[in-house]
Amino acid sequence: MTSILLDGPIVVGDLATRLNVNPAELIGKLLGLGIMAGINQQLTLEQAEQAVQALGIELEESEEGADEENQLVDRDAVGKLLEADHTERMAERPPVVVVMGHVDHGKTTLLDAIRETRVAEGEAGGITQHIGASTVTYDGRRIVFLDTPGHEAFTAMRARGAEVTDIAILVVAADDGIMPQTIEAISHARAANVPIIVAVNKIDRPNANPDRVLQQLSEHGLVPEDWGGETIVVPVSALKREGIERLMEMVLLVADLQELKGDPERRAVGTVIEARVARGRGPVATVLVQSGTLRPGDPFVAGAVSGRVRALTDDRGKPMKEAGPSMPAEVLGFDELPEAGDVFQVTEDERTAREAAVARATDRKRDLNAARAVTLAEWSKSGAEGVAAGELNIVLKADVMGSLEALRASLEKVKNDEARVVVLHGGVGPVNESDVMLAAASKAVIVGFNVRPDAGAEREAERAGVEIKTYRVIYDLIGDLEKAITGMLAPKFEDVVVGRAEVRATFKVPGAGTVAGSYVQDGVVRRGLLCRLVRGGTIVHEGQISSLRRFKDDVREVAAGYECGIGLERFNDIKEGDILEIVEHREVKP
Repeated sequence: MTSILLDGPIVVGDLATRLNVNPAELIGKLLGLGIMAGINQQLTLEQAEQAVQALGIELEESEEGADEENQLVDRDAVGKLLEADHTERMAERPPVVVVMGHVDHGKTTLLDAIRETRVAEGEAGGITQHIGASTVTYDGRRIVFLDTPGHEAFTAMRARGAEVTDIAILVVAADDGIMPQTIEAISHARAANVPIIVAVNKIDRPNANPDRVLQQLSEHGLVPEDWGGETIVVPVSALKREGIERLMEMVLLVADLQELKGDPERRAVGTVIEARVARGRGPVATVLVQSGTLRPGDPFVAGAVSGRVRALTDDRGKPMKEAGPSMPAEVLGFDELPEAGDVFQVTEDERTAREAAVARATDRKRDLNAARAVTLAEWSKSGAEGVAAGELNIVLKADVMGSLEALRASLEKVKNDEARVVVLHGGVGPVNESDVMLAAASKAVIVGFNVRPDAGAEREAERAGVEIKTYRVIYDLIGDLEKAITGMLAPKFEDVVVGRAEVRATFKVPGAGTVAGSYVQDGVVRRGLLCRLVRGGTIVHEGQISSLRRFKDDVREVAAGYECGIGLERFNDIKEGDILEIVEHREVKP
């Protein structure tokens, strides 16, 4: 009797060839099983097994764990692949360190001091423009450093399932202290569960105040070891090369505590760190190998792109014969440009790589809507799949620090026996793209109090499926979250922004007060609707539109691209540059 061994998802046409049956016959059997599939459609392992059994063909039992490391997974996550590592072959691997912190606090200059190169001077404006990976040898041991343009790329990769880093170095300038981006970096590192080492930079500056930095760190939950906490803090001067050796020793110490290991003998698995098109060479990508060994000639799949390794070079542009666990390498040989955060996996042959790339492209399109963050209404029904049981993650933004601290304290009390609210990150100011990326990566809801999302955040939230809830009344905010965790979030009315206009001039009109000469940027402005006046990301006033004119005519509405005069009911403090958000009160069912 004919038998077949199935070890993963397979395309209908390929399955028919392996079974030596007519594709039409196989498609007919699939229809009989309730599976609609064309000849080029991929079947899951379970669907393929059902079809084989329906044809009366015996399934071979695979040996326990046999060649598991070489199977392809049908999702963008490295973790599943690394589970197949052979423990008896595991060897120590270098730590992968990400350097994070506020802009201009000296991240790249610190790396410059570590690498003894002049990278900082070559960057445009002294600010890092791309992700780089470099290898440093200290005390006979290798350390891999990722230099990111902040935490956004780090979090974007984490949102794609790429847990690439082992340690985070948080750079804080001694003369500047903790800034908004520093707080965001702490939140992103914590959400990724990465140990943090703090490098207090610029200690040579006359106005440096390291004690103030230690106090601020403690306020954000990073209590230094000298103060009885667990956070390693190292004073450094990147410019004068002071404290660098101590910092490297601490990195190796934390790495030793983690006991980092990888399997160098399996086929290479890793993550795309950055990708670009090089003149005369085509698509090239920096790949961080996380397990196995990558060599020239290896066929591979990276996300929805396949190829064969034509050349490997290190961070200094020198050719490499191979790249083992935790080693970064620039790979030449991609058919198309992959995306940062894509899983990189060496395959048995180029045909397997191509088939996997096609399958992943299909899966990625299908999962665009599915792989999004949770909403309050969904969470209230059954809890969110993929988040810790009983935890509703929140990214909290407020207009002033006093409101933020009061809200944080109130929200942390919102809990019952089965669920609680967890504030992943709190900040002052409008909701920005970084907040959305953190929420997407952590399946969190963004809650804003007296603030609005900026345009970039709104676009990113819509793309990533992140819910942004804004409130003017603290009791409404707390009430909604209480209802969410008790599963009682009822249908309600919600304010929907239907138009946005920019104030370009103001006019005093006798009997009518101040009129805002405005340009409608998007949507529509309609008389009688609610209008929010936003200044610097903060809501200054909320009231009805009392008058709407085009030239000298009263009109009912004005569409995007046109100018108009807008009068607000009992409010005259309107200034040039203000943004008017036109809001409609609609019933929204969760």
